[in-house]
Amino acid sequence: MLRRRDVVIGSALGPLAAGAPAVAWPAMGSRPLQPASDGRTLHVAMPGAETSFDPPQIDSNSYSIRVIAQIFESPLCYDYLARPARLLPCTAEALPKVSADGRQLELRIRPGIFFADDPAFGGRPRELVAQDYVYAIKRFFDPRLKSGDLHLLEDAGLLGLDGLRKRAIDTRQPFDYDTEVEGLRAPDRYTLRLAFREPQPRFVYHLAAPYLVGAVAREVVEKYGDDIGAHPVGTGAFRLQSWRRASRIVLERSPTWRGSTYDGQPADQPEAQAIAARLAGKTLPLVDRIQFDVIEEQQPIWLSFLNGQLDQLEVPGGFSTLAAPGRRIAPYLARRGVKLDLALAPDMSMTYFNCTDPVIGGLTPERVALRRAIALSHDGSEWSRLVRGGLAVPAQSVVAPGTSGYDPAYRSEMSEYSPARARALLDLYGYVDRNGDGWREQPDGSPLLLRIAGMGDQGQRRINELWRRSLQAVGLRVEFEHANWPDLLKKARAGALMMWGYAWAATSPDGGFFLGIGYGPHATESNDARFALPAYDRLYEQQRRLPDGPEREAVMRQAKSLLVAYMPYKVHGHRLQAELTQPWTHGYWRHPFMRDVYRFVEIDPH
Repeated sequence: MLRRRDVVIGSALGPLAAGAPAVAWPAMGSRPLQPASDGRTLHVAMPGAETSFDPPQIDSNSYSIRVIAQIFESPLCYDYLARPARLLPCTAEALPKVSADGRQLELRIRPGIFFADDPAFGGRPRELVAQDYVYAIKRFFDPRLKSGDLHLLEDAGLLGLDGLRKRAIDTRQPFDYDTEVEGLRAPDRYTLRLAFREPQPRFVYHLAAPYLVGAVAREVVEKYGDDIGAHPVGTGAFRLQSWRRASRIVLERSPTWRGSTYDGQPADQPEAQAIAARLAGKTLPLVDRIQFDVIEEQQPIWLSFLNGQLDQLEVPGGFSTLAAPGRRIAPYLARRGVKLDLALAPDMSMTYFNCTDPVIGGLTPERVALRRAIALSHDGSEWSRLVRGGLAVPAQSVVAPGTSGYDPAYRSEMSEYSPARARALLDLYGYVDRNGDGWREQPDGSPLLLRIAGMGDQGQRRINELWRRSLQAVGLRVEFEHANWPDLLKKARAGALMMWGYAWAATSPDGGFFLGIGYGPHATESNDARFALPAYDRLYEQQRRLPDGPEREAVMRQAKSLLVAYMPYKVHGHRLQAELTQPWTHGYWRHPFMRDVYRFVEIDPH
């Protein structure tokens, strides 16, 4: 899943989007623009900076994930045009064989796949082998790397890997990559075997996540050492050509790429059928370069698209009403041939409460009441209007649409806006104004000051203003602290933030990930709230073992309700994702979980 601390989930949004732009737009004519390149370069924007290009060290940053998904390859992938989502072999010869008890998995890697050329290989072609996947997965368990995504693999209970990690921690010795463990082996050059402590009915989705199990060559890691994050070398269609940190990333077609064609089963929808017909027989990728420009403010992103400098755009929330008024493409864009794709995204935008914070943390009744009162004070309809331009649906739980555990009929306090109830809760539990200054104090009489973190851009300022109005209406004082995206990630991992808002985006149909953000052992990883409740942890572990079906859905419902009751997360909504493509951009169709999509996109300058 993507932390759309992108913002996913994650993957994978960025910081939450802005309100309506405070500018007037001139009427635009119907004259078509020309693409920014000769058709060989795809131009896209990233509204937040990358963290690293080394998979274990990206910390679910969806901006980094979007880049490395074009470079690294996992054994499986998704069928680009199939709906619902369907898995296909990628570097594997076929889908994996799974044992009857769900505790073992085996697949074969296709011979003849090669890494991109790199000095680490000494001028010789380097073939992909099963041991590269063993090494890539082991790196997440290396305590020196402090991977924020370890929990995704650790939850699977791969036999023996926890022991290797514990030994490295206890002895303070380097992680042992050479000792074979039962849970992760390559018995021959092309066979990969995994064994789990308990059934893992959905681990197969991890095998389609390049940011998690993308093949990495050990020689490359050992050559570049601590600078490996700047030297991604994979077997994918593209390789890194140039990089200006937090500014511009350029990928180029890999000369060693084996080439491929689309050979899936497109959905019975006009868009999918048209793209499949256009792709028929063409060797992928269809562009030579991808240029990612980091543009953190929403207005420059929007203007870049209008001026033809971007070929595809995920519409910033503050510009939704200009791009898709009434959830239809704006006439001035339609006249220029711009296309709109609007779909409910498998993600959720939220604000977390640090449950170890001395002011809002803890599980005592008064602290739970404070968090619930803060959540009740927040105006969700205003959030949808200002932040998403109306392109959002209210959230009832942390679980996102399009994933297991999401129930459109489920209703909860999560979406409720009631300043009156918020004030009543605060009064009941002793959060009252004792000194007459207009602000409530804590039950023991000490000052009560909330702190909300975020980036300092225009969008964040509008979000902050909504929070300020909401909290002031119930007598709560708040201050805002600002930092850039990577620094906010570090502070969140260290438990140094009281509250912060971002989003998570799904990279698979498994909604269990969203419940994992409340799992106690995930603190310092996906559980930024550092919520720890034994009853909840037992439910999370139970649903993790169960196959999809009514029994698992019932357990997930109980877990969702506990998160609503204790409120470590205030979930604001699920996005209606609006994406625009220029008239010269063909083949782009948003996939709910797949990130390695740009090889299917074609730029036609004529």
